Amino acid sequence: MLALWLSSSQIYAQSKFRIVCVGNSITYGSGLKDRLSESYPARLQALLGSKYEVLNFGVSGATMLKKGNKPYWNTPEYQQVMNAAPDLVFIKLGTNDSKQINRAEMPGFEADYKEMIQAFKGLSTKPRVVLLLPIKAFSDEKFGISGTYLKASMIPVIQKIAYDEQLEILDLYSLFADKEALLADKIHPNATGDNFIALRLEAFLKQQTKPLKSLAAKLKTPVQVDSFYGYESLKFSFQGHEARIVQPKKVAKGMPWIWRARFWGHEPQTDIALLERGFYLVYCDVAELFGNAESIRIWNDFYASLQKMGFAKKAVLEGMSRGGVYVYNWAAANPEKVACVYADNPVLDLKSWPGGKGQGPGSKESWATFLKDYGYQTETDAMTFKGSPIDQIEAIVKGKYPMLHVCGDIDEVVPMSENSLPFAEKIKLAGGNIQIIHKPEGKHHPHSLPNPQPIVDFILKATGH
Repeated sequence: MLALWLSSSQIYAQSKFRIVCVGNSITYGSGLKDRLSESYPARLQALLGSKYEVLNFGVSGATMLKKGNKPYWNTPEYQQVMNAAPDLVFIKLGTNDSKQINRAEMPGFEADYKEMIQAFKGLSTKPRVVLLLPIKAFSDEKFGISGTYLKASMIPVIQKIAYDEQLEILDLYSLFADKEALLADKIHPNATGDNFIALRLEAFLKQQTKPLKSLAAKLKTPVQVDSFYGYESLKFSFQGHEARIVQPKKVAKGMPWIWRARFWGHEPQTDIALLERGFYLVYCDVAELFGNAESIRIWNDFYASLQKMGFAKKAVLEGMSRGGVYVYNWAAANPEKVACVYADNPVLDLKSWPGGKGQGPGSKESWATFLKDYGYQTETDAMTFKGSPIDQIEAIVKGKYPMLHVCGDIDEVVPMSENSLPFAEKIKLAGGNIQIIHKPEGKHHPHSLPNPQPIVDFILKATGH
């Protein structure tokens, strides 16, 4: 009878989807009042329910480095992982490797990380392996951990590993960029912080995605393949202009995508967060045409080429600074093709910038380019220009898509008083849907938000994801 009970219980346990959490003290739950219920693996178990089994194999102080001061490789927990028959492994190591005592061994970090990945992938259960970037450390001294070194030297290597090994990677670093209050000792999250991690992992596990089929062959043009923060980027020429498509590890339903208008790779945290969620990231450089008819024609053709590859009918448009002109002028010409607009300190009146006809300094060089782009011979003629986004309110609201602006209230380059504020007022009067996230002490730079979650949530809602 006992043997029968043991057999049935083992079968029941094996029928659950087993998740293994490999990590350091943050995974273990150091500093929590009740780590058995408050650590992020424990919270993930509670969120996922009885069909899942989440095992915590975190080890305080552990390093990925085999020659580190406390190698995870040499712990009983590592052997337990190897014997756990996991279906999925989350790896969250690297924070302790940033310590001064370990830096002489850093040349071996990449090889050691890849070896551990292969060890897990070689298990009989063939688990899905997912890399977790370390959360932000708000100190260069506590416990010997250096937040500066972690960001500059550790995270890029982990992103490279994710690219080389074609593995999914989650950016917990940006997720904690504005969460210092949740790290009482500046390193370890409290119970609220651990729950925050668990919620992100739960959302990741519940994403509706399908395996990626690379688009490289469909481009029918020479393609340069490289890494965009751990994701495969396809760089090619489109009608003589640089273009890019960055592919997610797995594709969300409907092939959603975000279209970066300008300044490729600048403040990429929103782009990275959407790639995590199965969105594509695309780019077609039409600098510096300032949203004129030629730029719209090129983008129309680029959009048509993406449609042939199966991309969603409606694009998420992303415009930083002068990129605001590009996205809104294209949206005004193509209102039915826009899911939403995220604009960041956007130029919405070309007379304000680069014209410098108001409070801002403008740019003489860029203003000369504008005059050429639009065929103006004199300043007097240019003052009759009515092709800025602020002049096209009716065409923009026709699309009935939501708009989000992230703005520094003391933007010294593109004054809000001449751009986002009057634009938003006109949009609302015309029945449009727009909201502004204000950065009270913010200037023109930096763009975006350190933690892009409010932007990401807006986009996910607008696209039904």
